[in-house]
Order: sequence, then structure tokens, then C-alpha cells
Amino acid sequence: MLARANAKLTKSTMIKDINGRRPLSRRDFVKMMSAAGLGSMLGIPAARAMSSSVKAKIVVIGGGAAGISTAARLLRWLETPDVTIIDPSDIHYYQPGFTLIASGVYSPDEVYKPQSSCMPSGAKWIKDSATFVDAKKQYVDTLKNGKIPYDFLVLAPGLKLNWAMLEGANCDAPGEGDAHCIYTHKGAIKMWEGMQKFVDKGGRGIFADTYTKHKCGGAPKKVCLLTEHLSRMRKTRDKLKLDFYTASPELYDVPFFTPRLLEIYKERGVNLNLKSRITAIDTSAKKVRMEHEANGVKTTTVEDYDFLHYLPPMTAPDFVKNSGLSIEGGSHAIEGWAATDKNTLVHLKYPNIVCLGDVAGIPTSKTSAAIRKQSPIAAANLICLMEGKEPSEIYDGYAACPIVTDYGHVLMCEFDYDKKPKISFPLSLLDMSKEQWVAWLLKVYALKPMYFYGMLKGYV
Repeated sequence: MLARANAKLTKSTMIKDINGRRPLSRRDFVKMMSAAGLGSMLGIPAARAMSSSVKAKIVVIGGGAAGISTAARLLRWLETPDVTIIDPSDIHYYQPGFTLIASGVYSPDEVYKPQSSCMPSGAKWIKDSATFVDAKKQYVDTLKNGKIPYDFLVLAPGLKLNWAMLEGANCDAPGEGDAHCIYTHKGAIKMWEGMQKFVDKGGRGIFADTYTKHKCGGAPKKVCLLTEHLSRMRKTRDKLKLDFYTASPELYDVPFFTPRLLEIYKERGVNLNLKSRITAIDTSAKKVRMEHEANGVKTTTVEDYDFLHYLPPMTAPDFVKNSGLSIEGGSHAIEGWAATDKNTLVHLKYPNIVCLGDVAGIPTSKTSAAIRKQSPIAAANLICLMEGKEPSEIYDGYAACPIVTDYGHVLMCEFDYDKKPKISFPLSLLDMSKEQWVAWLLKVYALKPMYFYGMLKGYV
């Protein structure tokens, strides 16, 4: 797999435990995956395997993981479903795979399918963009198809990579000036080219997240650690200086996993900078302007780089805020996330709207693993609302962030709203406070097919 991307890595390198611990055997992995499949089947609450004869016109905004998986469940659980999906995309990307493209593990064509093949059977697909929601008159205005009426709405349009909010960021020129962002398909491809160039040549690498809520908060950490490991495998580590900047007051906010992650950064010689963010990029000069905060005082520095990985600020799509569907107060109000009950996923102002996925203004991570848990709850509660009942299902904030720590290991972080660990079976049989080889196999081999053939179909 890595050989296809000319990484000069071998399968034995991928699974070797660099810390000297003996990894699980492949036979152990197969046994665990068999148990996981059975456990997943048994773990689906009977209340969600429902059937209802209620009738209503349902419109789903968004053809990503959240919209499609929720639509698939509604189509299966309603006896006479009327489900319309509004989404403009030709291609459906498995976005968790972008990190693996950027590190040479996946080839670029391994992470997408035609959107038409992902749409659930029985749904009407309007290939268009939502521009406004009139929640009082109950219609969605679209760019090309005019007004689409609804009785109930599933709001799942994802988020917006808001490049304009970061001076010098350019989504149209990924890799220009050795500045990279893996949050697009093209960006991930360019990142792999840039990572190899940087590792071979040496210099200073700057890796940074952003100050807004953002999808897959572990991605910047993964890119940093994979770059470091690649340099060790190519025996150029002494030529690199690596700095990680986070706008947060801590590297990670889930206490069960944080100690090991801090140890890894220290062991790898990666400099950690808290409460720091990029405010401007100059790709021609290869400099970034940084804002730092300490003891309530903000300072600014200008830093040189030879390699940069950054995130643009992220917000809800413009139409969400323009439609009056966003949170109106709090530290993240300017980002426009949908006002959502964190337990039922029902909109706080409009009870015939359910919100899930990246757009939802709920205090959990924006990951596909979170969406996998939100989808059945949103679908079941929507049916309850259609039947004139109170929502019956509760989302506990489950999210998972598989932080790839090297080529062969993943720190699989699973947690809930209270930032307490919620380790899935059979991973609960292992010490998941530390990186595991079996979690690498899950990340690289199991999660993508589960996404396309299980999650999008509404089965897992």
C-alpha cells in the first residue's frame, strides 16, 4: 500500500511496534473484528429498529455522511417514505481518508465514489444547493430549483472551510509556498508530495490547528506525528525542527488519553505551543504571523517555516445563519452552528427540524464516528415528532478520534459529552489509553468499507 505511493516503506514497517512492545497477531485481529461485528449488531437498541406508518414530506439538506445515513434509516423505517435529499455534489469523499492520502498510505483514488452510487434507494435527489430555509413557512430555497416545501427537515449540510477568515490562505493553490492543508482532496495529495520533500531536505515544520470549532480535531496532530515518523524511517530526523501550535489551552481535552499524547510529543521532540494560532500566511516569504495568549495578554510574532500545515477557520454554511437557525449566544455564536438540543438533536426553536453532523451546535467533536451515533437517534426522534410524540432517543455525545501516532499505531480516542472514555468492544479488552496496532488496522482497513457499505446504508 505505501509502496504504491513511492513511500519507500514496507508492510513490516507499517506494523512494527517502534516502542518495543509486541503487537497483536493478525489472528488476534481477525478474532477481535469478528467479535466487533457481532457486538455492533447486538448493540443496536431495539427502539431504533422501528417501523411507522406515519406520512409526511421529509427534506434532507446535505448529501454527506449525516444526511445520507439518516435518509437511509428513514427510508427503511417508514412504511411509505417521502424523502428528498438536496445536495450539489458529483463526488462523495471519505474524508477521514485524507490523512492517509497525505501520508502515502492511500492512493488518491481510494477515498471517493460517485455521489449517485451513495444515494439511498427510494430517495429523490435534487442536485442543487440550499440557499435559505424559511422555517416558519416550511420550505427550502435552492440555487436552481426554487422553493422545496417540507413537513419535516433534516439539517445536515456539513460545515464551511472559511478560507477568507485567514489572511493569505488560498484553497485554490494547495501546496503553494510549501503551505499545506489536508482538508481537501487536492490538498491531501499535495501534502504527500510536500511531506516527502520536507523530510528529505530538512528545515522547520510548523503544524497548527485553528481557533474555531473544526472537523476532525486530531488531523493536525496526525499530520505532525506522521511527518516526524517518516523522517525517522528515512533517517533524516536530525535535519528537522518541528513545532505544533494549538489555539486551545491544552493539547487534548479528554483526560484519559491526554497523558500518553503529551508523552508522545515529548518523546518525539516536537515543540508544543498552547493558546497560539496563525492569523496570516505569506507563502511567497514563507512566513506566518502568530497570535499568542498568556495570562490574558496577547502578543504577536512572525515565524519562518520551510513546511507548513494549517487549518482555515470553519463555520456553518452561510445559509444556516442567514435563515435564523444558528446559536444566538456564546463563544461560538459567530461561527453559526445550528441551535440544537444536544440530547435529542432537535432544533431548539423549530421542533420539526433535526440537526446533526458538523453543522450541529453541540459540545462534541465533529467526526464521522460521532455522526454514526447521531444518525439513528436523529432518525428515530424525527419519526417520534412525525407521530406527535416526544423524542425518545438520547445522544450521549459519543465521538471518536483515531489519532495516528506513527505508521503502524493509532491512539483511538472514544469519549462522550463528559469527556469520559467510552471504549467500544472489543477494543475495551486492550489498554486504549495508549496507541495500539490493532487500532491502526481498524483505521486503515476496516473503517472505510464500514463507512461506504455500512454507515451510508444506515446499518451501523
